[in-house]
Amino acid sequence: MTNVNLDINLHHITRVEGHGNIVVNVKDGKLEKCQWQVPEAPRFFEAMVVGQKWDVIHHITSRICGICSIGHTLASLKATEAAFGIKLTERDLKLRRLAIHAENLQSHILHLGYLVLPDLMGVGSVIPLASSHPAEVKIVVGLHKLANAMSDMVCGRTTHPQRLIPGGFTKVPAKDELKKLRNDLAGAWGDIETVAKLVHTLAGKLPNFTRETEFIALTSKDEYAFYDGDIGSTDTASAPVAKYLEYTNEYIVPHSTAKYAKHARASYMVGALARFNKNYDQLTGKAKAVAAMFGLKPVCHNPYMNSVAQLVEVVHAWEDTLAILDDLAKDPAYDSQKGPVSFAPKASKGAGGVEVPRGILFHEYTYDANGFCTKANCIIPTNQNHANIQLDMEALVPKIMDKPQKEVELALEMLVRAYDPCISCSTHMLNIEFKE
Repeated sequence: MTNVNLDINLHHITRVEGHGNIVVNVKDGKLEKCQWQVPEAPRFFEAMVVGQKWDVIHHITSRICGICSIGHTLASLKATEAAFGIKLTERDLKLRRLAIHAENLQSHILHLGYLVLPDLMGVGSVIPLASSHPAEVKIVVGLHKLANAMSDMVCGRTTHPQRLIPGGFTKVPAKDELKKLRNDLAGAWGDIETVAKLVHTLAGKLPNFTRETEFIALTSKDEYAFYDGDIGSTDTASAPVAKYLEYTNEYIVPHSTAKYAKHARASYMVGALARFNKNYDQLTGKAKAVAAMFGLKPVCHNPYMNSVAQLVEVVHAWEDTLAILDDLAKDPAYDSQKGPVSFAPKASKGAGGVEVPRGILFHEYTYDANGFCTKANCIIPTNQNHANIQLDMEALVPKIMDKPQKEVELALEMLVRAYDPCISCSTHMLNIEFKE
């Protein structure tokens, strides 16, 4: 391959949130440059909440992301509740699990239907699919609409929830709303199967690439962890969320305005594939069946299979939501609980972690005696994935550099899209050098 030359400069790649660049230079078969660049302007949410009172923090931090606003709200609430020692009722814990399932259904369906399928079908966007595969596109839109309706019902609106507050909810869905949601979801199984079968027919288009890495996700002996659990790793022992800094170990690289992270190795991966690899045994029966259909087994080291893991999680979220709704329907005390639990702010510090669509998310706040925030830290899933994307690219390019440049470009774009990155949300860093 001594005659191989590549000059790839993909700026602001499409079908991802935010701005990311791929730069690859190969000269006479030698890889001279390979970078996953994040050029986004920094965002200062940790600074925005300093000086703010405990009851508005989660409303501010939900604006970090319009896609994962429920997850940011929940991580924020959990951090505040950990700081003040707040314990939720069983009913409200179940409702919060519904909220996070709603968001994962929303986001995974959006990613699979609008961002991944165009690559597998050889088109540039979902728009041509509306003509070539109208029935399938309508199914995707319908499932996305149902997930939005679920978010509205539990959270008060589709994005930036209003009903979720420290200690519980300002308002909970009526039982007849829960019943209608259950009926609507039960009737959607055929559509979910259709999407699964469509992706399966196209799965051969996913590159067969592996690079061993570490996977980190919430883990619990009781459930496939989304809302609660310890930090789990495929390489090391688990630890409480309060010890998140021992796992994330953020650092700065010159070609990115977003921080990178590492733990036991030079990088690690978070997201659906990481959760699948750590928590496979806790998946529902139908979710395991879909995984088996694709031959997906833990521990899988192919990052392109993250999209298939998202499909598996759609099925899991669907089935687990039905179980939660059945539990709530049988709860005789559902309507008798009045408002959130009471508590008193105090000087304290608390960390919260939840699994959002793109991986494990951490919020931590320090409060003074009056409940005003004096320090905050938010570590986003995508900035935990940046180093893994970079190392995947470095390992992938030598394997495919002899292919036509357009094929190499597509493989690299598909790699980034497989991580479903939320690039803007991850950009919280600004490195300033003062000179006299």
